[in-house]
Amino acid sequence: MAKALFHKSQRVFVKPVGTWAIVEKVIPHWVKDVEEPLRVTYDVGLGREFAPTELSSEDTVRGRARMEEDPTAEHWRVQRAKNRWQDSDEVASHPHPGTFPVVITDENDWGGWRVPGAEYDRDPNRIEYQARLIANAPQLLLMVRRMAEYAARHPGEVSDEIKSILQPARQVLRHVYDVAGTPSKGG
Repeated sequence: MAKALFHKSQRVFVKPVGTWAIVEKVIPHWVKDVEEPLRVTYDVGLGREFAPTELSSEDTVRGRARMEEDPTAEHWRVQRAKNRWQDSDEVASHPHPGTFPVVITDENDWGGWRVPGAEYDRDPNRIEYQARLIANAPQLLLMVRRMAEYAARHPGEVSDEIKSILQPARQVLRHVYDVAGTPSKGG
């Protein structure tokens, strides 16, 4: 038997996608002649239902003391998917003929980011770059956050040049970790 761990309108972190969302619908899955639902899934407006193990409450995430436990500090990776709409001969000029990049953000190798074939054909080098950037975003975020935390703890030891670099970094971190916050000017 399952009980709902999250409620409607609750802000949750969606682990497979790596983003925050609001629970739009709590979906119990009932079995005949049983008083409690067999399982509960959640619709957070991202195109599919999520199991409770794929979500974290805001309190749980905000209460994390160390960045190593942060839900974004995961190992995302670029996988190659077979290009089913064109043969390798037709796209010999592509960086990896016959395949396109898929960024996997879930340990089960199915959640992530991909692009439509027409978009990949338009500028394959740009899409390859985006895939590498997205796959490395958690590590980059970890580095920037650690630098900002160090600068906050040791303000006298940080040069003015590094402080000027970290000022926009703080805005980016605020935008990443606080959905209600104001986005940075660059994004």
